[in-house]
Amino acid sequence: MDTEKDLESLGEKLYDLIYPKHSDMTPKLTGMLLELPGSVIDQMLQDEALLTKALDRALAALQPDNSKLASETDDADSVSLDSLGEQLYDLIDLYNTGHTQKITGMLLEQKRESVRHLLSDPALLEERVKMALETLQDSRRGQEETDMSDSFDKEDLEAMGERLFVLVQDMEPTNCADITGMLLEMDSRTLQQILCDRTMLEVAVHRAKNALDGAHALSQTQPETQ
Repeated sequence: MDTEKDLESLGEKLYDLIYPKHSDMTPKLTGMLLELPGSVIDQMLQDEALLTKALDRALAALQPDNSKLASETDDADSVSLDSLGEQLYDLIDLYNTGHTQKITGMLLEQKRESVRHLLSDPALLEERVKMALETLQDSRRGQEETDMSDSFDKEDLEAMGERLFVLVQDMEPTNCADITGMLLEMDSRTLQQILCDRTMLEVAVHRAKNALDGAHALSQTQPETQ
């Protein structure tokens, strides 16, 4: 599917299907759909409903977001996030990974601007979906290999803690020690993953910081005891 001839053949088939519905935008829409993996395009050629869904998403991406200004006030931010989540879910669902909901949730942990970028960049979205899928598969293998944490060397854990501290300190200097300690309670496989994946690390640090803030706020509301 990666050869020029295969791509050209897929493009011709897509063009013929799209032209009757969107004659004015057929070249643009065909080019956008050709950014998807060959296996996904094959499915769209055989499934009209899937093709229609993909075309709707492509058309939506081409439309200017006139509601963006209005979403700056009140609780429209949460509505906007829900909308982004729905769009992201529909695009990820085209990959038929079997983990659409989980992958969507993982990618929504990013900043809103990053999510919008994923919606407008098919190649980047495909890369992120593959990374998320690999993370899920690694996590499943990690659960099956429960003895791995027992065999993990204490010296290795200390070295990992030192590396983790440096990275966390750069992101959250105020609570770096506490956050590092919390992250070190994760299993060794997850620790190795977040050390290699900046996005996963940012998510883990963000969650740990929220937990610390919540614990701190709770302690302030509790009456002091003698």
